[in-house]
Amino acid sequence: MKVLVTGCFGRVGGKVCAELLAKGYDVIGLDVSPPKGPCDHEYVQAPLEDTDAVGFAVEKADAVIHLGAFMSWFEQDAPKVFSANVTGTFHLLQAAARKKVQKLLFASTGDVYPESSAVYLPVDEHHPRRPTSVYGMTKLLGEEMVWFHARKYGIPSVVLRFSHTQDAAELLDPDSFFSGARFFLRGKIRQMRKFGNAKALALLESHDDGTEKLLLSRGEDGTPYRMPICDTRDLVQGVLLALESEKAVGETMAIGPEEAISFDEAIRLMHEITGLPVVDVRLPGPAVHYHTSIAKAKELLRFRPRWSFADMLKEAAVAWRERTGRHEE
Repeated sequence: MKVLVTGCFGRVGGKVCAELLAKGYDVIGLDVSPPKGPCDHEYVQAPLEDTDAVGFAVEKADAVIHLGAFMSWFEQDAPKVFSANVTGTFHLLQAAARKKVQKLLFASTGDVYPESSAVYLPVDEHHPRRPTSVYGMTKLLGEEMVWFHARKYGIPSVVLRFSHTQDAAELLDPDSFFSGARFFLRGKIRQMRKFGNAKALALLESHDDGTEKLLLSRGEDGTPYRMPICDTRDLVQGVLLALESEKAVGETMAIGPEEAISFDEAIRLMHEITGLPVVDVRLPGPAVHYHTSIAKAKELLRFRPRWSFADMLKEAAVAWRERTGRHEE
């Protein structure tokens, strides 16, 4: 089987391609960006909106793993998010219907609920979908387009709703796209400045003296933030299991870690590793505080996450020491 992986040079896509090759699959990739180094598989460099390039890539494939997307929560990026995630996905699905691919996997997200404003916990696949971001809205539309094409053209399809996912080494990187704004004061300041959140920005800036600090985020009532953080390798395992399982066809499943991590515990562990001072801030509004059920993936796919947050931090500690030149005493 030859598998097309969109977003093939991304955090998840690169590892999915490597695992597919290791298991003996042929791989063709599609990505708007070039590879960062040597590439072991055929690929097409083009945006999802390029119908000719997408059609060319799909025509070579027996199955499609659609990971490619434009991810942003900034209002100024809304047209780009819609173009890639809705228009681009539509063109991909049309090409998959023409080719009559054997299987199609679509990467969705908990932002379709959204998890940060959950109606009940744990969040599961039956939770109401009422996205509050453009990104979440485009992924909801993507899910509906997948099921339309499955019904109309008979494409065996699977929707996977990914938990928040990171490489372990990113967790202690202040410049990480995700962890910088999640766990570091100055990264959060940069994010709030882009969002134009003046109230949160004023609170955060009052703690900034120009040095790096860890940030313990709480809601305004003092509740610490809490959320699942999935190791990329576990997510990749879920994707491969879904590709190879007949039971997955026609299903929507959450893929993520066993447990959520409370930020007070996360920051305590990070402080022990880095020695950085901790700023404890009550941000405006309720805390982002949720956990997600992966019971369905565990039952249907026999999915078993292997990397806990503590396991990820052990690898992050090594990367931190290499980056900063600090060593254990």
